[in-house]
Amino acid sequence: MIGFRNVSKDRVPRRVRRLACAAVTVPLAAGALLAGGAGTAGAAPGTGPTAVVAMGDSYISGEAGRWKGNSLTNTGSRNGTDRGWVSGSTYDPARVYGTTAGGCHRSDSAEVRSAGAIADVAVNLACSGAVSQNVFRASNGGVPYKGEAPQADQLAAVAASNNVKVIALSIGGNDLGFADIIKDCALDFVIWNSYCYDDQQYGVDQKIDAVMADVGKSVDEIRAVMRAAGYTDSSYRIVLQSYPSPIPRGAENRYTQSDWSRLNTGGCPFWNRDSDWARDSLVPQIANRIKGVAAAKGVQFLDLRDMLQGREVCAKASKLVSSTVPASARTSEWARWIDNNESQGLIQESMHPNYYGQLAAGRCLALAVAQPASSATSCKNTAGGDHTGMFLTAAP
Repeated sequence: MIGFRNVSKDRVPRRVRRLACAAVTVPLAAGALLAGGAGTAGAAPGTGPTAVVAMGDSYISGEAGRWKGNSLTNTGSRNGTDRGWVSGSTYDPARVYGTTAGGCHRSDSAEVRSAGAIADVAVNLACSGAVSQNVFRASNGGVPYKGEAPQADQLAAVAASNNVKVIALSIGGNDLGFADIIKDCALDFVIWNSYCYDDQQYGVDQKIDAVMADVGKSVDEIRAVMRAAGYTDSSYRIVLQSYPSPIPRGAENRYTQSDWSRLNTGGCPFWNRDSDWARDSLVPQIANRIKGVAAAKGVQFLDLRDMLQGREVCAKASKLVSSTVPASARTSEWARWIDNNESQGLIQESMHPNYYGQLAAGRCLALAVAQPASSATSCKNTAGGDHTGMFLTAAP
């Protein structure tokens, strides 16, 4: 049984207790995970290996990179979806997340590692669950997280030993309480028979000004570190990105909301009204505000609100993986479903771009880096295509 799946109505109270206790922990997502080496000691701006650096939360650290689509099969390789499978009933998440398994979840397919040859070295400082304070320098209010120094302080060491050319930043989602929003909306579907969008929208509206101020401060902290390391603002670029919606609009959900299939089979326990709010109100609201921060701070904006369109959890245009439907970037979902019982990995992986989604995000970053450093673009997928079909349009 997988999370919410195979649960009858008379078992809801027990399952809901597990949901509440676990709080449907979906931290957004990581020391640094390097791809291509650690750089040359003593390098300086304009010298040494070029580097692209990821900073922020789970949506850029690589959370859920273990999974190639979602499958109801709960043994072996789960129909080829589980990249952490070793053999028999043995699983090793470290095959994907390395030493950050169970923590920052910096996957081998994380955005900066899937972007291709945009730099000699890919450095992943992002961490699942991080908030803005985990990005700030310790000297300016920064807070260590999961045993690591604030990310801006880690960046100082990276900037000193590499020629940093691109810094990709994803932050703000945890500050807004994405995990709690998902938990509350799921509970409203499961037991309360009520909508969540109205209460959640009120909460977001109360927080968002302060959160965006902290997103802006995160950019300022990065600038301060780079200037101290001898970089001019024009010698590298900051790409500030928004978030994709992991769930589809109600009309685009392949499971009806009138029975338990959306819960038991699809792993997307949300009412149509709440799904529409998340997809067409919440995600655009956050994207538009982050775009405003990018403009105010003079950095590049990468809009990912539509990145998973048609590839979301439960989307009609995608399919579950099974013994007859193989895992494929062209047909499978690009986001991880809610697996509340942790029978397939950890809850923290839920509602994040999976392996296919991360390949797509990497392609988006590569496309963005080919644009002017002051640009604002939106990255979208080609229906029926894989990550190579990602393309840019002007941001809304």
